[in-house]
Amino acid sequence: MGLLTRHRCFLQALAAGLLAAFFCRWLDTPLPWLIGPLFASAALRIAGVDLCCPVPARAAGQWAIGTMLGLYFTPAVLAVVAARAGYIALAVAFALALGCLCAWLLKRLADVSAATAFFSMALGGAFEMAVQGERHGAVAQHVAAAQGVRLMFVVSFLPFVLRYWSRHGMPPLPAGASLAPARAVAALPPGAAEALLAFGLLAGVTCAMGWLLWKRGVPNAWVLGPLFGAGLLAAAQVPVGAVPEWMVRTGQLCIGLSLGTRFTPGFLHTAPRFMAAVAACTATALGLAALFGLVLAKFGGLHPATALLATSPGGIAEMALTARALHVEVPVVTAFHVCRMVVLVLAVGPAFRRLLRM
Repeated sequence: MGLLTRHRCFLQALAAGLLAAFFCRWLDTPLPWLIGPLFASAALRIAGVDLCCPVPARAAGQWAIGTMLGLYFTPAVLAVVAARAGYIALAVAFALALGCLCAWLLKRLADVSAATAFFSMALGGAFEMAVQGERHGAVAQHVAAAQGVRLMFVVSFLPFVLRYWSRHGMPPLPAGASLAPARAVAALPPGAAEALLAFGLLAGVTCAMGWLLWKRGVPNAWVLGPLFGAGLLAAAQVPVGAVPEWMVRTGQLCIGLSLGTRFTPGFLHTAPRFMAAVAACTATALGLAALFGLVLAKFGGLHPATALLATSPGGIAEMALTARALHVEVPVVTAFHVCRMVVLVLAVGPAFRRLLRM
């Protein structure tokens, strides 16, 4: 694909995403800047429209979201997260078991190889699971499609359910439970120049951390690097301000487009039995995760919305953004998903090899 063609298909994706985002805002849907571009770009790609989201645009969007999330991790918030370390470990173990169960179910329903089923249902990053799956003999295209369906299914369902429940009977959050980000405790210095320097420090540290993790081949580097960098500044109570809201919305737009443009024109006609089985397994995973989350909320002292988002089979950025939109405990949800992703990416290969020997 030539440079001009790439620019054209990206501009088309941006135009479609912006129109869909404004339409979703008019409809008052949750996460309009993520859900609108995701659905619009996916529908247009399946219809055969030439759209793309370049890797730098996706990385920029991940940087904005990761930096925004990192600023929540003030010393007080870290104490709250540390107190729930046991529940985080339990949720990670549950995610591993849930992935294995759904992989067994997918293998039975779709009659695919063990590797394809296992990596299709592993609750990790879509790209990382496709790469690791291919190394172990899985059909990478099937794994990527299954992971895309999982993310789209969760993002299109859970935010709507939680927002409806929050308006119709969900227990209110305790006072202060939303855990405000660092900007609430570390005010910017007076003056525009000082504010610009403070934000420059934030951008410099987070970009350096993202680049370092990316060079080392760490999965989700441009989410985790800025998240850790901003978290260090927030924990040290360095006055760096906040990520502007327009940057957060742009980040959501880019992430939505990067998810939606993964779909192909032949998506609905490729392996229909496999995709139907993936949808059934994803629905099963979502239901079992919701039950586990409600049990965790009851016995672990978590708010139901926090527990459901923290244990859902969605991605870090999408679930943390949903938590932010619902004003629930964003850092707790983020910590659950970051720990799950790190453990899964490190353990999924050895776990699969061990299962094969059983």
